[in-house]
Amino acid sequence: MPARINLVTLGVADVARSTAFYAALGWTPSAGSQPEITFVQLGATVLALFGHDDLADDAQVPPAGQPSFRGVSLAINLESEAAVDAAMATARTAGATVLKAPETVFWGGYSGYFADPDGHLWELAHNPHWTLDANGTVTLPD
Repeated sequence: MPARINLVTLGVADVARSTAFYAALGWTPSAGSQPEITFVQLGATVLALFGHDDLADDAQVPPAGQPSFRGVSLAINLESEAAVDAAMATARTAGATVLKAPETVFWGGYSGYFADPDGHLWELAHNPHWTLDANGTVTLPD
């Protein structure tokens, strides 16, 4: 199996509301989006916004309510602490709930968390131990 992730699909309560939130972050929905699903190109990965119950139906699992903590976070690594602060300000302005303001963390970096309108967690981080290329791709140390 290839070691990659091409698509991350978030189950959301209201696709239009979530699409507007992510657009307010500056992320552009693809022309291939439809009212039932939105696609956003994020570098080598695509983010999809799909109805929560529709996603459960597609996976053939019962559509349980969304817990406050799902045991998953998505992360955006940035080139500096100032870039983390600026991205968090953008998220707050877009309507995100800031869960943890950016701060210096135990592993030597700087990070904070916000939740989208459906409670999906996003970490914004600067890791001085990782290299980011011009496209924002992380290169892990050998």
